[in-house]
Amino acid sequence: MDKIKKYGLMEKIVHELEDLKNSQQAIIQKLGKIEVDNMELNDKDLEKELPDMHQRVSDNLDSIASLLQAFETKKDAYSDKNNIDALREQEAINKL
Repeated sequence: MDKIKKYGLMEKIVHELEDLKNSQQAIIQKLGKIEVDNMELNDKDLEKELPDMHQRVSDNLDSIASLLQAFETKKDAYSDKNNIDALREQEAINKL
């Protein structure tokens, strides 16, 4: 795989991890809304299960955020090491 393609794939993975992080944040918000609604409803099954679900999703969010940060650092280092901007400029010139 050439350097530009590899970097492009790394960018795609960063984007997908960001989407995954946003999805987990949305799930946490929805769980929070259900927990608030259940304060009025007082359903025992919801009261029992929701805090554990919330914690697991929160733990996943922390893992995703950590992985995203580490992978972005790796992507940026790869870009710097391989001078990706210059390679892309040269590729654009070659296409003319």
